Amino acid sequence: MLHVWDGAEALDYLYRRGEYTGRPEGNPAVVLLDLKMPRVDGLEVLRQVKGDPVLKGVPVVVMTSSREDRDLNTCYELGVNAYVVKPVKFQAFVEAVQQVGAFWAVLNELPPGSVPRRDGPRG
Repeated sequence: MLHVWDGAEALDYLYRRGEYTGRPEGNPAVVLLDLKMPRVDGLEVLRQVKGDPVLKGVPVVVMTSSREDRDLNTCYELGVNAYVVKPVKFQAFVEAVQQVGAFWAVLNELPPGSVPRRDGPRG
């Protein structure tokens, strides 16, 4: 799992720009996205990802502290795949990230163009 510090860095990673120009080709299996990120907020990252023909198939899971209906509705209107309210306690948060990541990266069938699983192709 790769962690970036803000929305601008997330977009650089996804578009293979800046320090990420040399990253391997292919899309991530899943993007875990916080709405409240510095420089570029999560809604703008989601808007760009779901508006891009190459990236729109990448599953995006919003993990946020926001319980606002406005945020929830906007995320689903933009095409988010799941919306998870972050647990307050740190250990519960870590466990939630692991569970969400495992589902989307291991159990969920990946869209074409994703970085292949470590266990190789099915079949």
